[in-house]
Amino acid sequence: MDWKVRAIRGAITATANTKEAIADAVRELLDDIEVRNQLDPEEIISVVFTTTADLDAIFPAAIARQRPNWDNVPLLDVQQMAVQGSLERCIRVLIHLNTPKPQAEIYHSYLRHAQNLRPDWHLAQIASR
Repeated sequence: MDWKVRAIRGAITATANTKEAIADAVRELLDDIEVRNQLDPEEIISVVFTTTADLDAIFPAAIARQRPNWDNVPLLDVQQMAVQGSLERCIRVLIHLNTPKPQAEIYHSYLRHAQNLRPDWHLAQIASR
């Protein structure tokens, strides 16, 4: 079995700039990524979260750190570049991991209004189910 470093991308929108809304969104996104990719936290190298400037009630990494077996995963939060007209209240994630899976089997989760960020991936992944 040949292991490689791969990356999983994902994004979701929060319903509001509250701790609860951000936590709900982060949990939903990470749950989806874990299930669809059969992700084992022991295989994660690092995770980077970005948020739009309108989300500042809590760090997404603080929510992720509460997940089972995520306490030793290196996590980082940064602010997404502000571009006029871009999607509001958006949380993005980039997960680097070691995996034997080929790139074509990696599932990138774009949920809620974030589906519009990568309609090519969203539609292709629906077709492959």
